[in-house]
Amino acid sequence: MNKNNPDITDDLREEYDLTSLRVRKLGRNRRSFAGHTVRLDPDVAEMFPDADAVNEALRFLIRVTQQNQPPKL
Repeated sequence: MNKNNPDITDDLREEYDLTSLRVRKLGRNRRSFAGHTVRLDPDVAEMFPDADAVNEALRFLIRVTQQNQPPKL
């Protein structure tokens, strides 16, 4: 039965347990369950087809930056 409309009956089977179901919010304030969410500017997002491409580019940048650091005294 629906709270808003008591005439609607629930057709969901009893064996389905939805108590542990996680629901993702849509929009800017949604949470990511896998980690951090980073919003790319549109011009940057055009260059990367997926998250793997972004990670690969960032890892490359990290390696180049670390290799070009002056030796620590």
